[in-house]
This record gives sequence, C-alpha cells and structure tokens, in this order.
Amino acid sequence: MRIIFMGTPEFAVPTLDALVAAGHDVVAAYSQPPRRGNRGKVAPSPVQARAEALGIEVRTPLSFRKEPEAVAAFAALEADVAVVAAYGLILPQAVLDAPRLGCLNVHGSLLPRWRGAAPIQRAILAGDAETGVGIMQMEAGLDTGPVRLEGRTPIDGKTAGELTAELSAMGAGLMVAVLHDLDAYPAVAQPEDGVTYAAKIDKSEARLDFTRPAVEVERQVRAFTPHPGAWFEVHGERIKVLEVEAHGWVRSCRPRPSRVVVRSDDRLIVQCGGGTSLNLRRVQRAGRGVMTAAELLRGFAIPVGTQL
Repeated sequence: MRIIFMGTPEFAVPTLDALVAAGHDVVAAYSQPPRRGNRGKVAPSPVQARAEALGIEVRTPLSFRKEPEAVAAFAALEADVAVVAAYGLILPQAVLDAPRLGCLNVHGSLLPRWRGAAPIQRAILAGDAETGVGIMQMEAGLDTGPVRLEGRTPIDGKTAGELTAELSAMGAGLMVAVLHDLDAYPAVAQPEDGVTYAAKIDKSEARLDFTRPAVEVERQVRAFTPHPGAWFEVHGERIKVLEVEAHGWVRSCRPRPSRVVVRSDDRLIVQCGGGTSLNLRRVQRAGRGVMTAAELLRGFAIPVGTQL
C-alpha cells in the first residue's frame, strides 16, 4: 500500500520499521517538530530520526488545524491509508478523510479503557491486571473509533518502559496483519460501558507519597520508570527510585507513614499508609548511576526515624 506514517516517540518506531519491512511504500512520515532536550540541544524525534535514516521524507507541521496548507499537502500525497502511532497532534476531519482507506491508529490500551495520552502509565497506576494494544479506525472523537484487532498481555509487575517496548512491538505486528487483509479484520464499535480516560502525566505525580498504601506507591514507581522517574526528597536532595518491594508492617514499629523504620547495611525500609511498608531496592542520586540501597547507604546517611 501507499502509506503515510504519523508518529513521534520511540513507541512508534517499530511500526514504521514493520511497514517498510512488509514492503509497503511509505511516501512520507509526519512527526512533531524537533524539540530542545534537557541539555538545551535541539534534537529530532525518534520517528523523524528513523524515517530520515530510511530515506523517507519527513514533515513536521505544528498544527493541521491552523495550517490549511499542511492539510492540502497531506491530501496531495494520495495515500491509501495513514498509519498513526503516538503522533501527538489532533487530526481534523479533512486529514482523517484524505487517505482512501482512512487512518489506522496503534493505541496502547484495551479500548474503551484508557482513551487518551498516557494509557500505559494509567493502567499500571490503577492496578489493572492486564493491558494491550489495539488497531483502531480513527474518527474525530478522542480514541472513540472502532477497533479492528487487539492483543493482550498481563501487566504482572512490569514497568512502563517494559510495557511500552512490549506493546510497541505487538502493535507493529498487528498493524501489518490488518493491512495485509483489511476485510479479515472488520472494524468493531467499542463498548459503551467501561470508558476511562488516561490524562497526560504531570511531573508532580512522580513524587512518591508514602502516606498511601505500599502497593500503590510500588505502582507509582513502575508507572514512572524510566520517565519521568519516581522520587522522594531527603536531606534536601532528590532521590530517584527505580525498584521497590511492598510488605506489611515491620514488627515492633509504631505506625508512622513516611518514616524510615529499618536502615541496615543492605536494606532501607519506609513505612507507608494502610499498615504497610516499602523496601527501596534500587535508587539513583542526582548525577550518579543507579545503585542498590546498600550502595546508597554506604555513602549517604539516612538514620532510622528520618522523615522522607
């Protein structure tokens, strides 16, 4: 098929690669414009970098709604279909209607649960047992279109980074299958019940709240690993947390959420809400590499009773 690809982050790259490997003609790749990173350097998105490496023309409009010339240029490509994966821009009806077969989206949830910007993180935070990825026929509503094919996977303690990699690979395979035989995968309307919305992640959500039950704090850590990174403050320094283990109360300890209750040579245990505690297993200080709790404690004093 003659395909327009639309995506921005690393999540979308496997789908682009799969389309090319399957022999489709990707006539252009659309991505959000290059942005300034943490160190001030302007860099292209992962999709732009990969498309350019593949010799595919890249276009980076700021907005289709405010740039009618961008809509006209999109339609002029006369594509059979547009494939969208975490593009990040709203597509007006004129764009959705331009390809002969419309626009197909790779969405990282089991729709209608977790429509919106951050479905993988929200599924982890909510304690969902499973999630998945669907190939959706796009329409004007926010992830409201009918679904042609979906795959499922248990969450089972995975981090957002691990789930993102798994679902991006799964979605790439599902998209190739759908494009190979559209008639074999008719679009099925989403159920009216069970709709939830995955709001964009705010960086403030990554600050750990030890007054909550340990199982919820553990989900915070997994949902925000690797980005933006879950963290707490102690002695005026921010400590990123990459791996934890939830427990019940440590015996002989009076309930005091957010306090360090065990500090030994190899363990750092914090009381949480609801009669629980949390073992901090892997952490990272600013400007340092990832380390175990034992490695942290050898050079950073956190006495028992410290308020985090």
